[in-house]
Amino acid sequence: MPNVFGSPHKGSEPRHEQVVFCQDEASGLRAIIAIYSTALGPALGGTRFYPYGSEEEALTDVLNLSRGMAYKNALAGLDLGGGKAVIIGDPAIDKSEALLRAYGRFVQTLNGRYYTACDVGTYSEDMDLVARESRFVTGRTVEHGGAGDSSILTAFGVFQGMRAAAETVWGAPTLRGRRVGVEGVGKVGHRLVEHLREDGADVVICDVDEAAVERVRTLHPEVEVVADQHAMVRTKLDVYAPCALGGSLDDDTVPVLSARIVCGAANNQLAHTGIEKSLADRDVLYAPDYVVNSGGVIQVADEIDGFDFERAKARATGIFETTRKIFALAADEGVPPAVAADRLAERRMSEIGRLRGILV
Repeated sequence: MPNVFGSPHKGSEPRHEQVVFCQDEASGLRAIIAIYSTALGPALGGTRFYPYGSEEEALTDVLNLSRGMAYKNALAGLDLGGGKAVIIGDPAIDKSEALLRAYGRFVQTLNGRYYTACDVGTYSEDMDLVARESRFVTGRTVEHGGAGDSSILTAFGVFQGMRAAAETVWGAPTLRGRRVGVEGVGKVGHRLVEHLREDGADVVICDVDEAAVERVRTLHPEVEVVADQHAMVRTKLDVYAPCALGGSLDDDTVPVLSARIVCGAANNQLAHTGIEKSLADRDVLYAPDYVVNSGGVIQVADEIDGFDFERAKARATGIFETTRKIFALAADEGVPPAVAADRLAERRMSEIGRLRGILV
């Protein structure tokens, strides 16, 4: 039966259907799989491979991420629920074929309640290894019939959401002449920079990885670089695009933010409940992260039935209209966009989820 839904924002009470702790001593695997909801269908969400400081930290992350995936998939119009997995460790050191295949066997034991894909620290090549032990894997390489790098449509979708935000604030769906700060220029961020430059935006970037910064500077020497996130939020911006890890919008950053729009690819950008109101009080338009960054999940979901890039891109283009709809609803109901997005997602999960009570 569908569960009782809670907001995807940090600080709300989690109401997950299932949480699975996975351990394989021989390969060193320590993983957690969280299924938030299967009201719309099997849970879909990526696998994050990250050196968490503790199991408790990893659990908090996977609970937040899986909840966000349920809302993301609902607003993307997918017949899929929300789930996520985390592998505890340093992917540069701990990742191995044995570990990934052990993880795949745990995914297989869920018998299709959870489909996995790529996330921070994992790639399509890793999913190919996981798929040697499980049928419920997407985000695979093109050579193995998959969609390949999901960051392509993730960045495209964020750009569509940013265009909708620009139209709401400035009256035209373009970033031309606007100063956009992209925090994190990794798999998604560097592709977002490409879209922004093509649209005529002035771009400022930062990243903890110097190689990632240099890759962007090599292609776009005109891009400005600032030292870190603290410098980014304090510099003069029209749009702030968080594209690294979550929690970048907190009680310290919001008061000093000069941007009129926040729209980025990072998951769980709001550090805690109430930040959405703080942004609204400062007249900052927040494009809910799980709405605008859904291009990646649209891409990997399309793979389940046989991938067609143009079909997936067409669906990702719809992020523009969905974001506009959320802004309009927020204005009509006098609530922040994050609240409006939650309401739309919950409505779809409730209305479609109840159909499972009809015998067929």
